Amino acid sequence: MGFHAWPPTFPHRVAAAAVSERAGPNMRVSKSTETTAGQRLDGKRRWGRSRPVVTAHSETCQRAGESGSPSSESRDTGLGDRGARRQLAGARTAIEPVLRAAVNSLAEPLDRMASYHFGWCDEHGTAIEGKQGKALRPALTFAAAAACGEAGENAVYAAAAVELLHNFSLVHDDVMDTDPMRHGRPTVWRIWGETNATLLGDALQALALGVLSDGMPDEVCAEAVIRLARATVTLCRGQYEDCAFETRATVSVDEYLNMAAGKTGALLGCACALGALCAGADHRVVSAMHTFGNQLGLVFQLVDDAIDIWGDPAVTGKPAHSDLLHRKQSFPVVCALSSGTAPGRELARMYASRQPMTAARAAHAADLVEAAGGRQRTLVRAATALDAALGALPPEIDATDLTALAQLVANRDR
Repeated sequence: MGFHAWPPTFPHRVAAAAVSERAGPNMRVSKSTETTAGQRLDGKRRWGRSRPVVTAHSETCQRAGESGSPSSESRDTGLGDRGARRQLAGARTAIEPVLRAAVNSLAEPLDRMASYHFGWCDEHGTAIEGKQGKALRPALTFAAAAACGEAGENAVYAAAAVELLHNFSLVHDDVMDTDPMRHGRPTVWRIWGETNATLLGDALQALALGVLSDGMPDEVCAEAVIRLARATVTLCRGQYEDCAFETRATVSVDEYLNMAAGKTGALLGCACALGALCAGADHRVVSAMHTFGNQLGLVFQLVDDAIDIWGDPAVTGKPAHSDLLHRKQSFPVVCALSSGTAPGRELARMYASRQPMTAARAAHAADLVEAAGGRQRTLVRAATALDAALGALPPEIDATDLTALAQLVANRDR
């Protein structure tokens, strides 16, 4: 099936599968004299200024009608989707001053490399308005905090920290997968080389821990840092397994799901748990939020795998069939290879062949994956994980914003 069929059909297929399963151009980026790198000193925050950031987020959410209380807008499916997208925009606006302050603390050229990666400048340091990421993880942190009664002030640094850690993984992932493009332009390693890109990723990870420790309430700071550190280790384990799968002849469905729980679920779970911690939630609620995010991460990964095969490159900004070109064993591929069908066996021969995986062969491989049932099984498993995520939310919290974000994750096309 062609690329054009993916965006309009996938949201409806997820729902059906769920039922089945239950059944300034000349300015240059410069250092700010008002920000200083380092940890919290004498009770003062050193990563940006919290009050303007929180105000920006709060005003954005209020304009969007997303203060955490149910509204007639969010109860409607279509309007709820737009509300979720405004949550993403509000989160991005809220954390940007903290992100810029953290990036500005890096030495040249790491600061310029990071600014380029975040879409703030070109490779020469000239300021631009580039395409940026979805900001899903910080939006989940804010939404989890709001669900537990926190207006946003304490959540801004946690939200920025998870976004920094996420981008650490993206920079490294681009190197490991040798992906040449991200958001429609060359990846960091293509411009500065693999070694320097790896160093930038390391720096972003360190910044994440610094920002988190600097901004969390004192009474939960230690637990927050431990959670982020453990999420990092789990994420790295998942990434290792994902890379290792490329050299294995077979990967089981359970092995893949365990990998995805680490590679993607760990940080989404951490993002939600940190939001609950910022709100002073008890251990039971924090744990439930982590489970919600972890399961939502599985939804995200499965949808991502499907988009890679059947998504529109003009929408995703990624090369067509990137996973198939690299012979990666994504979830649809794993399902197809284990299907016992004729298309699945032909796909196995293609993956085992030493013949180069050209664009034409990758397109044929995509057809084989679908014919072997890989697409439908992915939809069903994503719907199951979405049900598990929503079912983990404590009944006493206002989960409107979290639910809207979860639905957006399941129904996205990029």
